[in-house]
Amino acid sequence: MTKKREYKDSYPKKTLYIPGPTEVRDDVIDAMSAPMFGHRMDQMTDLYTTIVEDTKTFLGTDNDVIILTGSGTEFMESSILNLVDENVLVTTCGSFSERQANIAERLGKNVDTLEYEWGQAVKPEDVREHLEQSDTEYDVVTCVMNESSTGVRNPIEEIGDVVAEYPDTYFVVDAVSALGGDYVDIDEHNIDVIFTSVQKAFAMPPGVAVCVVSEDAYDRELENRTASWYGGFQRSIDYYNRKGQTHSTPAIPIMLAYRKQMKHMLDEGHEARDQRHREMAEYTRDWAREHFAMFPESGYESQTVACIENTQGIDVAGTIKQVNEAYDMAFSNGYGSALGEKTFRIGHMGEHDVESIKALTDAIEDVAGL
Repeated sequence: MTKKREYKDSYPKKTLYIPGPTEVRDDVIDAMSAPMFGHRMDQMTDLYTTIVEDTKTFLGTDNDVIILTGSGTEFMESSILNLVDENVLVTTCGSFSERQANIAERLGKNVDTLEYEWGQAVKPEDVREHLEQSDTEYDVVTCVMNESSTGVRNPIEEIGDVVAEYPDTYFVVDAVSALGGDYVDIDEHNIDVIFTSVQKAFAMPPGVAVCVVSEDAYDRELENRTASWYGGFQRSIDYYNRKGQTHSTPAIPIMLAYRKQMKHMLDEGHEARDQRHREMAEYTRDWAREHFAMFPESGYESQTVACIENTQGIDVAGTIKQVNEAYDMAFSNGYGSALGEKTFRIGHMGEHDVESIKALTDAIEDVAGL
């Protein structure tokens, strides 16, 4: 049984290089200390319409945007409830894509999986072959854009183009650890639903999830027999169109932080932010290949999370602890028991740059004696 561990008044500041949460600007944190106001006041309409419309601008989408209190898992679940009547094809290549299959099964849906070994990427040609040969008519195909358990970046653009050939099948993308740090043209590639959590590449405090919904997906929910109450597309979008607010009480302080950070993101620009993340990823991969090896299939490496294969057999847990204690930096071991000591992960996302990532890799070299 878990025992209470009293929270202290002060802890040493750690620079976060984990796959999320990541570093947050001081002015974004300060934005949360504004005086409280009611979630049905005009001030809330000003705040919510600002963050929704700014998000559309940043992502370059004409689709609807829903921003709700919760984690990205809320939309992982609600997208299945809202769009799947009976059958869903879940592409799996790591822990979070497997979680999508588990959620769909728990919701009572008929789940088929297109499975890959951890470290391998989903291939568009395999999706096409499965859809062509299957007798099942799928309501939805799902894919994780950035499988942070393995550091794989799946080619969701090409997969979306394949799913577009099946007009009665909807494409749902989990972009929790990528959106905001890895450019994707949502409208161009038949992505009906794409969602994220803001504590990753958006570099905001945890507690808010973002979902982009196509008009076709909205219409599909209206036809479906079941839909999520809290994460319902119709409920959220219609309330926004009528009132410019959320249907339920939101985490107002975090949305104030969201407004501040999204202004920073707009100032930087989506393509420039993508380029900065690309540069961090390339530096980290070069460093990893010099000292270790990359775990993901070549050509499918993540732009926001490096999963590095421990080819030197270093004590991963011990190295993480020593770097934490000596340098006040936090990075991650491999995901779960299968990869815990076989890999380690560096989150190069959010407000980091190449220089800050180099500071971490220098610390790892020092501690591990590389």
